[in-house]
Amino acid sequence: MTITSQLKRNTPEAEGISSLAILDFIQAIEQHPSHPLDALHGFMLLRHGSVVAEGWWAPYERRSPHTLYSLSKSFTSTAIGMAVTEGLLTTDDLVLKFFPEDAPPNPSENLKAMRVRHLLSMNTGHKEDTTERVFQDHHQRNLFGLVSLHEEDTHGSEFGKEDSNWPRVFLSLPVEYSPGTWFVYNTAATYMLSAIITKLTGETVLDYLRPRLFNPLGIENPTWESDPRGINLGGTGLHIETEAIARFGQMYLQKGMWEGRRILTQEWIAEATKATSDNSNTQTNPDWTVGYGY
Repeated sequence: MTITSQLKRNTPEAEGISSLAILDFIQAIEQHPSHPLDALHGFMLLRHGSVVAEGWWAPYERRSPHTLYSLSKSFTSTAIGMAVTEGLLTTDDLVLKFFPEDAPPNPSENLKAMRVRHLLSMNTGHKEDTTERVFQDHHQRNLFGLVSLHEEDTHGSEFGKEDSNWPRVFLSLPVEYSPGTWFVYNTAATYMLSAIITKLTGETVLDYLRPRLFNPLGIENPTWESDPRGINLGGTGLHIETEAIARFGQMYLQKGMWEGRRILTQEWIAEATKATSDNSNTQTNPDWTVGYGY
């Protein structure tokens, strides 16, 4: 059940934007050699909470769900914020606290020092991204829609039943640096946040967020890909419509409020959106050297 109507619409000029400037932007994207037309699914521009421009490129349309890839991470970190507010955990909780049965026999000091906030801020201490090793051969097959991750693996691969326990795989990998001292973009770290939500609540992140986020924002029919044991991928795999993404962003701009209802605390939003990690260690692109939040 949803309680939110469609976002308001208005003309660009009514919200202080030039229609011609928007058209110039769209044309520039379409003509850019590294951004072919078929790379764009849809476009929606909001100002002051109103949609002032929107459009979709065939075969996509308004009601088409889109794979969010790493934008999924922001929804998972939001779930952690809600769980913190509900007193289910703190960002200082040790990761091993949630997975005692999956810990290696002799965990390293770095692994023992890894906390929830390190998963959130991509500074777990791993030297390299652990995602392919955690997601195993399912990673590529699922991203291209070739197999459902909640189906049992019947492909006879070298990955046995033991490897279907992705948290155990994550915890088995070397942690080369002290957590908090080394940034590496690590989708599997966000997956572990999803696994923590499931450990604490018995629900997937999708089901946990449904009454707390998706229904209040009027986000209909979200779906989220899962690992072999039914844990949502967390760092990727969420599917929602373009306007649903806009609602989510607008809720953050409104400091956690939506139609008079508090969805997320101002304190969490301030914490989640500040630059927590220094990510200048591994990237040269300026967009990747301004810091990483949650």
